[in-house]
Amino acid sequence: MTSTSPPPGLARLNDSEERTALSALVEVCASGAWAKRLVAGRPYPTPGDLYAASDAALAGLTPADLDEALAGHPPIGRPRPGDPASAREQRGMAGASEELRAEMLELNLAYQERFGQVFLVCATGRTGEEMRDALRERMGNPPEREREIVRAELGKINRIRLARLVDDPAKD
Repeated sequence: MTSTSPPPGLARLNDSEERTALSALVEVCASGAWAKRLVAGRPYPTPGDLYAASDAALAGLTPADLDEALAGHPPIGRPRPGDPASAREQRGMAGASEELRAEMLELNLAYQERFGQVFLVCATGRTGEEMRDALRERMGNPPEREREIVRAELGKINRIRLARLVDDPAKD
């Protein structure tokens, strides 16, 4: 039986001080409860163990915890200045026409009015049109169903961000 070392970012997460680990995880997901649960579960032998812990922590978020996580996400088409993760994930909006940008702004505002939260979709790899179509489609959902979809989309985003963290060879 051979033992392999965890990827550099996972080793760093496992070995870092609690405050440092919490800070890194809150960059992945703005929910303090989610981050604390992942920190408490360290060390993670494999990325798969970390992803499973993330999924379990996400499933256990209260409505207030989920709201906290959503507050960390800017509207589609308007990544926060200095937020490279959102800019990278929303790259599909980078070349969008002015008409599409205006429509997304209008739809984002209507969504927020209807559901009381930011529209969340795993934007990685999606075009601006695909994000718009998803927003349009989800506007008709009942609030309970939309909350389930939001939780699932957040899980996808968290996994993408955790994978980036796990594979990061950068030093502290």
